[in-house]
Amino acid sequence: MPGPKGMVAPLPSVGSGSLWQATSVARPAFGRLSGDQSFDVAIIGGGYTGLSSARYLSKAGLSPVVIEANCIGWGASGRNGGVVSGKFRIGFKDIAARHGLDTARRMHALGLEAIEHVGQLIEELGIAGAESRPTGSLRCAHNARTLEALRSEAAWLREALGDTDVSMLSAGEVADETGSRGFTGGMLNTHGGVIHPLNFVLGLAAGLKAAGIAIYENTPVTRFGREGTGVVVETPRGRITARQLVIATNAYSDMTPATDMVRTSIIPFRSAMVATEALGGTPGAGLLASGRSYTETRRMMRWFRKSGDRLLYGGRGAFGKTDSRAAFAALEKAMVRQFPELASVKVSHKWSGLVAMTLDSLPHLGRLDDRVVYSIGYNGTGVALASGIGRHVAALVTGGTPDLGLLTRQPLPPIPFYGLREPAVRVVAGWYQFLDAIGR
Repeated sequence: MPGPKGMVAPLPSVGSGSLWQATSVARPAFGRLSGDQSFDVAIIGGGYTGLSSARYLSKAGLSPVVIEANCIGWGASGRNGGVVSGKFRIGFKDIAARHGLDTARRMHALGLEAIEHVGQLIEELGIAGAESRPTGSLRCAHNARTLEALRSEAAWLREALGDTDVSMLSAGEVADETGSRGFTGGMLNTHGGVIHPLNFVLGLAAGLKAAGIAIYENTPVTRFGREGTGVVVETPRGRITARQLVIATNAYSDMTPATDMVRTSIIPFRSAMVATEALGGTPGAGLLASGRSYTETRRMMRWFRKSGDRLLYGGRGAFGKTDSRAAFAALEKAMVRQFPELASVKVSHKWSGLVAMTLDSLPHLGRLDDRVVYSIGYNGTGVALASGIGRHVAALVTGGTPDLGLLTRQPLPPIPFYGLREPAVRVVAGWYQFLDAIGR
């Protein structure tokens, strides 16, 4: 909620701060909105989606403005694990079973396009600090049942979608890749890779600034409404009139009441991360030598990767409005259990952020009405998808009808019994943790 003088107060933290903040490039400077201004399109949210949308709206000849309640990179775009992936939370094989093979092919193509688009942005805008590495990803099976499921998925991707960039690794090969002998095998996918997420979003914002696109920080939108043939957007120190509005607030849609119409269509789920001190000269120096991103197949998934000479370890299962000491402690315990070489290595950074989950496990892009477009709900895979979806947001705003497969949802579906979401999430997460513990 807005704090003193219209500022949005930062979330309290018990962590020791983000590794990305500690290693970020110089931050481009943006002012606060003051007075009344007019633009063609107003965009609420200065993350990957909002900035990318502004870029492509400008390319279409419109004048966009990005309005960020805090500072660029404060939300998920600057807190995430930096994994560049074109997957969705629901697998392509399941999409084909429910919606047909042609839909699965289109969704698969959208994912690959999003990955490629990240590389295009980095090259076109010269974002050297993004530290992009196209090393792919490895899903590590924690038991024989999940290994067989991965094997079936890999075969289906090759046969049904012609995706030859997936292959299976044995338990020994996964141990060589990761340094951990706790897995029965894994599925290697050479699409995607890893990135410095905060430097990426800062570089994107700097590129927009150089192109003359307006960005305002520390400017929460308190309300908006129709006025004449457009919309008026109110902030603590000024107003913006525009022909159309884009809502790109994702998991942070509860910052002010202005975005209540999308807030009740997502479930914010806290994801926590820890990073070790530099591993050079320690027993953990040889871990994750291939530099990929890694996930495990448990329902309460853990993920891990290297950034420079540090190992990052993350997972979901933290709850509430603030960081959780218990969640960080659980992550450190799991990390050392998986990598005993890290028992004597200190954790130097701890942080968390919100993931926007949807009931159908897919992002939602569409129109609320003839003047308001939204794009939300990346379900934890937003680095590529959110930064790539800006092209489609711009197409929708300018009257186009992009082929978005299952991503277009109109009307935007609300979460049933939204007020019970937190206890419901706790119950489901507890059940998943129990199933993981008994090996199901």
